[in-house]
Amino acid sequence: MANIVFLAPDENMYHMAQETLRHAHPDIRIERGLLSAGVRIARKLVEGGVEVIISRGGTASAIKDAGLPVTIVEVPITGFDVIRTVEQAKRYGTRIGVVAFPSMVIGIDCLGPILGVDIRQYIITDELEAESRVLQAFRDGADVVVGGVITGKSAQKHHRPYVLIKSGSEGIAQAAAEAKRIAAARELEKAKAGLFRTVLDFAYDGIISVDHGQRITIFNPIAERLTKIDGAAAIGKKVTDVWPELGLEKVLATGRDELGQLLKVNGTRVLCNKVPIIVNGKPVGAVATFQDAGNIQQMEARIRREIYARGHVATFTFEDIIGDSPQIRHTVHMAQEFAQTHSSVLILGETGTGKEVFAQSIHNGSARAHGPFVAINCAALPSQILESELFGYVGGAFTGASQKGKPGLFELAHGGTIFLDEIAEMDYVTQGKLLRVLQEKKVMRLGSDRVIPVDVRVIAATNQSLSRLVRENKFRADLYYRLNVLRLKLPPLRERGADIIRYAEFFLEKHSAAQNRRLTFTPAALERLARHPWPGNVRELQNTIERIVAVCHQPQVDAGLVAQMLEDDADSETTVAVDDGEKEQIRQALAIAKGKQGEAARLLGVSRSTLWRKMKKLGLR
Repeated sequence: MANIVFLAPDENMYHMAQETLRHAHPDIRIERGLLSAGVRIARKLVEGGVEVIISRGGTASAIKDAGLPVTIVEVPITGFDVIRTVEQAKRYGTRIGVVAFPSMVIGIDCLGPILGVDIRQYIITDELEAESRVLQAFRDGADVVVGGVITGKSAQKHHRPYVLIKSGSEGIAQAAAEAKRIAAARELEKAKAGLFRTVLDFAYDGIISVDHGQRITIFNPIAERLTKIDGAAAIGKKVTDVWPELGLEKVLATGRDELGQLLKVNGTRVLCNKVPIIVNGKPVGAVATFQDAGNIQQMEARIRREIYARGHVATFTFEDIIGDSPQIRHTVHMAQEFAQTHSSVLILGETGTGKEVFAQSIHNGSARAHGPFVAINCAALPSQILESELFGYVGGAFTGASQKGKPGLFELAHGGTIFLDEIAEMDYVTQGKLLRVLQEKKVMRLGSDRVIPVDVRVIAATNQSLSRLVRENKFRADLYYRLNVLRLKLPPLRERGADIIRYAEFFLEKHSAAQNRRLTFTPAALERLARHPWPGNVRELQNTIERIVAVCHQPQVDAGLVAQMLEDDADSETTVAVDDGEKEQIRQALAIAKGKQGEAARLLGVSRSTLWRKMKKLGLR
């Protein structure tokens, strides 16, 4: 609480204040001092940290006139005080002259008719006027004068009757309560000012504000460091004289925001946002916040590194693609050419032909290789979840959404590549939103009205004919043409001849080495593998070899074991395809729900018990 002192102008008020404040306000100090003496005491009190002074009449006026940086609370003259004084004065007669400072005589003349006396007022504004005004009152026929201490002294000097207007406990208590209220408000304002100053001083942004006259009111330390301008010297000056290029006067004139401007000041490039301060619909000031553009670039680089740490990284390169057939060599050559551009790529190929391997290789062979590679299977998620994953959302955007919000995959892929696998499965509404992102290179989170610029290369893949889907009105034609800038068709494994043998030997060595074994194929086994059509392509071949390694107990894999595995595949082909798709959907839902099965079940539209049974059946527990 701020320091409060009661400065009594006379002995009587001093004792009355002691009696009144002793119990209710023991923290209020009480001093004595009349008029000029009171001003001298008040000056010392202010130097000692006192912020509120309670006084009365001429002493209160004198302290105000002295211009001291202190709040003055005057003890009011209450109706009780006036009535008590007039009743005492009637002992000397009914003609009463009131000689006092203005604050002491408000409304006193109205009491004359009520109390049966004739009251005349003689206002004084300075203690030197008191004596002449007292004598004038008696010349005008007054029987007695009433007023403050200075009036009493003047009357006493000329041996004239007088009555002091004494403040009662009511007025003193009222003044003390008002002083406490003011002191509390000052403390609150000081706390707010301190918080505001702390925010300004320790903000990471430079901050400059101007008033309605374009004069600078705030220039924080970061603004000084970035602009190399003395903030203290800038305060009070017109912003156009200090930093003409800032342009705050334009914002003040138009009342419109100007966001994301790149400016240069004293050799430093800064990214600046400028907004008006609007009161009652009119701009009364403006604020500019800005950051070192170099720091923003460093921050983005750090975010990219964190994205790498979260696993948004492409691991495959063109060197990882196995095969010497003309078909695959031509496809790799085309992909290497595509990698040198920034255009969208549409990869077409049957299931298991390695579409993501090619997508990662294109990314790693491009200028974006050091940026993130973010992949999503569009068929693995319900449409509403897919949309929130792609574009992100703000807190509370929909039921079940994180209160913190979440950046979308396009934001995470900024500066890199996003791979949209099974793009044909994307619903029509989300296709439209994807098209807008590709056209405008901006993304808007669900539940937000703020657009976020993104620099992302899109690689999409499908095992379906998009042109046929366009004709059937199942895929947007405008999105198809936007994606189909560079088209890469992957050859199925059955058309790649000797590459089947290369893949089979590669996978056999890989999986047998994992079990500390060394297996080989008989020529007949290789011939049997080469004749198989491999509808599941490389993925089917890899799975088949992995099963062969698991059941083979001889150093060589013969044609009989291969035939047995392929026949088993034929019997379960349909079931496996369905199970694989369901597995992927459940994995994606569990990832979004952070392992919470109840939430994953809700996303998939099934009960928790149903999800549990499916996970058990598919070996996901």
